[in-house]
Amino acid sequence: MRITRRGLAALSLAPAAAVAQTATPRRGGAITVAQCSANRLVASAQTARHPYFTVDLTTRIPYNALIWVDRQMRLQPELATAWAPASADQSVWDVTLRPGVRFHDGTPLRPEDVVASFELHRRRNFASGQIQKIEAMPDGRVRFTLDAGNSEFPYVLAEYQNMIMPAAPLETIGNSGIGTGPFRFVSTDPNRIAIYERNPGYWREGFPHLDRIELHNREGQQETALAGLRAGQFDMVMTIDPRSVRALQRDADLVVDSGGGGHHYVVQLPKHPGSPFEDKRVRQALALGVDREAIVRLVYGEGNGWVGNDSHLVAADPNFLPRPAMPRAQAIARARALLAEAGYPNGINLGTLYWSPQSPEVGRYFQVLQETAREAGLTLALEQRPADGYVQFRTGDNDFSKGSFHRFAMTAVGPRNPGISLFRMRGAFVESGHWRGPQQDAYMALYAEAMREGDAALRREMFHRMQRLLHEEVPALLPAGTMTFSVRRRHVQGFEFHPQIWSVRFDEVWRT
Repeated sequence: MRITRRGLAALSLAPAAAVAQTATPRRGGAITVAQCSANRLVASAQTARHPYFTVDLTTRIPYNALIWVDRQMRLQPELATAWAPASADQSVWDVTLRPGVRFHDGTPLRPEDVVASFELHRRRNFASGQIQKIEAMPDGRVRFTLDAGNSEFPYVLAEYQNMIMPAAPLETIGNSGIGTGPFRFVSTDPNRIAIYERNPGYWREGFPHLDRIELHNREGQQETALAGLRAGQFDMVMTIDPRSVRALQRDADLVVDSGGGGHHYVVQLPKHPGSPFEDKRVRQALALGVDREAIVRLVYGEGNGWVGNDSHLVAADPNFLPRPAMPRAQAIARARALLAEAGYPNGINLGTLYWSPQSPEVGRYFQVLQETAREAGLTLALEQRPADGYVQFRTGDNDFSKGSFHRFAMTAVGPRNPGISLFRMRGAFVESGHWRGPQQDAYMALYAEAMREGDAALRREMFHRMQRLLHEEVPALLPAGTMTFSVRRRHVQGFEFHPQIWSVRFDEVWRT
């Protein structure tokens, strides 16, 4: 199933789920939100307010980035009012900061704060490693010098980890929780709850409307969260299982919001010495053996999901290139033939695939993947791991000399622009399973060429060539994805969900 941008725009919920938000927003009140997904590291009391460690979706409650990506995946000003390349090859970018912005403690935002923030980000955020130098310019702008041209660099400045924090040493920056966002921290219980209060000095005049937000982590606990919603404990539940949507729409007290084309799953295929995934034929067999349509049908339901193409791009992206279609019986036969060629005529046991409850439907997703792969002679066990410490578990330290390898494991990813999404399959990154060889070199050469290209149509052709390489090589498996959904009580107004769940903003939310 191919979901286009037009299809996403036309995706409508039941009439009972529509609420005309024409009333004048009122100031005051509080809401309590439960979040059923997770995208975080394990926080301690010291790091619980840091944008790298807070519960998923909270970064734009206390923080801002330089740029925001809206629901249509367009770049919008946040702490930056303008950005432009300062070199012909697009390897140098200048950013103009918004005047008059203050942090929660009243200190003004300065270029030096942006420099200090990105000194951390370029060491820790995967998309920011390309930044070689950040400079505070005499006229108040900030200059970013990259290791190569990147025509899509502004999207990096909108990444959810790339929040702007008051300047501090690398070891402590961000731990205070002080940002420029619409709400400021009141208290935190690491990995469980964060409480925020209105920032009276917020730079968006007249916002936010709410006085207080409580955000509760309910990863892997959707039924508990929905019971709390019906009982009045919660006003909203974020990132619900798509299979729950129709039942929730029948409740006249609730509103279901779709964020459009949302997350999908990367299955890392480790290519360390001795791994069966070193053989491309095994990877190809797995790509053919998994029934992607069955995942969409059984896990998400009609109209709520889409078939992936083993790249990080989502189907709603105009640059997305579908994998060549093949009837199920033919795909199974071809997968078995590839395994026989690779020396496994009776099939292969791939070992244990690890997963964590990063979203409510993930367990069902991998059960369908497991069962359909078995039809093609590919056996794998499943093991659930807790979200706490999962990132470190699946990545390992990647030191082949010590025998410390990353795992055959999954992680969830959301929609991003091609410059970020296609970069995630580089050989130096764990999600590609450390893909190596001439085809990986060709892939990265195409990527570099595309990033230097200012013409969007020419870039799109290069992106298509890169995806064809991924279809053939299968460095990682990305079988299917889902729309994103949340549910709220009708007194919560002004809310819009987002295809990037980490880009949801609460600035304009109010309650009747």
